[in-house]
Amino acid sequence: MRRTRQRRRASHLDSAPPLAYLHRIMAEKSDPNSKLIAENRRARYDFAIESDIEAGIMLLGSEVKSLRLGGSNIAESYASVEGGELWLINGYIAPYVRAKTFGHEERRRRKLLVSKKELVRLWNATAREGMTIVPLKMYFNDRGIVKIKLGIAKGKKNQDKRATEAKRDWDRQKARLMKQNG
Repeated sequence: MRRTRQRRRASHLDSAPPLAYLHRIMAEKSDPNSKLIAENRRARYDFAIESDIEAGIMLLGSEVKSLRLGGSNIAESYASVEGGELWLINGYIAPYVRAKTFGHEERRRRKLLVSKKELVRLWNATAREGMTIVPLKMYFNDRGIVKIKLGIAKGKKNQDKRATEAKRDWDRQKARLMKQNG
């Protein structure tokens, strides 16, 4: 009986997956709730982001279920301080199929949760300095709560965009040359 168990174990070890695959499985198991929901890649191209903060977001149950399925878009959205509160405007969350009667509006205004100190800082940046608050990422944190990463940004002009692109190209060429010669 021991021999069969040993044979089974040995045959099981022979068909083990590659180490890179195991590393990926272990990484997923270590943080099961942390998951990227939506990312605003265009924001880094259109804006010069000076700082960023993490904010909570008030959602309905059907919105959270829809986000778990991955139906959202924050590319055309922005945040603004109105009446002493921070709001996410024009953020899209797809309707949840099973919540037809008690569902949610897809592009409704959603309240963002930040501390008073951060709210004052955001208000100063937008009202006095002419900055814009842009959502960068929406994700589930390690406890499974939806968080949104906001960037305090200044709009880029076309010349700035071209300069950024030229710098990025030069950095790529430099890295390529270092790799070939180094």
